[in-house]
Amino acid sequence: MLVEFRPHTRLRGERPADLGASVLPVVNAVSESDADLGKVRVVCDWVQYRNNFRDAVDIRPILRGEPGALPEPIGVRDDDLEIAVDVRRATEAPLGELTATLLRQVPERVVLEGWTRGSQSCVWQFNALYWSALELWEKATGRGYEQALPGGESDARNTAAATELIEELFAVWDRLAATNALPEELYVVELGVGNGNQAKVFLDRFRELDTGHGKGYYGRLHYLMCDYSAHVLDLARETVAEHAERVSLFALDATRPRRSLAFLQYKAFLIYISNVYDNLPTDEVAQLGGRTYCVQTRAYLPAEAAGELATSISATPGQLPELVRKLLRLGPSLLVDACPAHFPDVDSAVRFWQRTWSAVRLEERYVPLAGLDTYPLTEALTGETLRPLLESGADVRMHVNNGAVASFDETLGLLHPYGKLVCHDLFVTDIQGYRTTFRGPGKYDGSVVNWVNGPLLAHVGRRRGFDVHYEPFRHRGGGHIVTMTAQVRD
Repeated sequence: MLVEFRPHTRLRGERPADLGASVLPVVNAVSESDADLGKVRVVCDWVQYRNNFRDAVDIRPILRGEPGALPEPIGVRDDDLEIAVDVRRATEAPLGELTATLLRQVPERVVLEGWTRGSQSCVWQFNALYWSALELWEKATGRGYEQALPGGESDARNTAAATELIEELFAVWDRLAATNALPEELYVVELGVGNGNQAKVFLDRFRELDTGHGKGYYGRLHYLMCDYSAHVLDLARETVAEHAERVSLFALDATRPRRSLAFLQYKAFLIYISNVYDNLPTDEVAQLGGRTYCVQTRAYLPAEAAGELATSISATPGQLPELVRKLLRLGPSLLVDACPAHFPDVDSAVRFWQRTWSAVRLEERYVPLAGLDTYPLTEALTGETLRPLLESGADVRMHVNNGAVASFDETLGLLHPYGKLVCHDLFVTDIQGYRTTFRGPGKYDGSVVNWVNGPLLAHVGRRRGFDVHYEPFRHRGGGHIVTMTAQVRD
């Protein structure tokens, strides 16, 4: 049996985690079961997101490939299953009893989908629904989505940070203007505009600094505000109304920015992104005992929660999967027309959406990868891009952030040779960070959040000829936000 306790930093301090309470009940339950003790992994995480997709104890089967399909790696472990423990809930859940029950029998669940890669799970349809029907969600909760963020606001809305970016832009433009190399049109792009406050701070400060600078850059500025949500763009338009002549708005898929912004190729001097990458679809891959795996997931509702949910809408638990599929396909408003027997009005459909989202969990299993070159990281990149990270040392499980990598890769092609991409987000900046800390998925209100694989984006950037740099967000301390910058390598 292999026992891995990842949150080792929590073993010290004023309120240390109880190692005995987290591990011993689980190990005792496994020892008393029929499981082959030599083929069991016990992995303990501190799941910091109180709203997440996990139970206090989960069992993850570790599958094998077809016999003879691949040559056997040398010195591998033949594990059968992984028992995942949430240390944060160790003192409030009977871990030993839960483990014993899971080892004896498969729990009753209402399954919402078949096994699939994480990025293809229906939880990302829930995520898309949240942004497309955000106005209904906010009306039901009585608060804006930004209030669901830690601290109740985004780090993007920071005057000092905006001033720094603008002064850097002016310095670049002054040098180009001195050699008659500055284009007439000066493009700045923001992906993920929120309610428009970041854009307003930037544009207000830009106009103010340009007045003192005296070069007339404000009159040549084209500020492109881009977001997936039409509701968010409407809010942002109102926020920056006084700068309307300088602003254009684009509804686009952040994972494929070039489809809408191809005309900007090599023209953007600044591309600004804040808290977008952590909200894009992602798979997870793992290197365990000498083998490489893809983590497959399957969304489900626990039996008790499914029963209560079904009763609330005059349905049976067996009807829930189809009703959830209709919700995700049609949205709450049209669901009323499609299923009037269950949803008399839009408010009832929104309540069903919110209660389903609160209850939904993810099963996981490890499936061998036939070869990294056969794994589609993005449309343009294969899993070979992951090899240096997966083979960096000890066992590791990590996000590959397919949506963020695709977005980043395409966005780099929009930058002017003297342009810069700046992104504030939840970045893992060292692969070791995946071996010590849980990095998602978690739930923020109605959306999904995962930390972003910084070393992977840096690797992709270097292959495209860009320097990628990470540093803590300079203008507010105490948070987890990291600033990534990418520029053409000198």
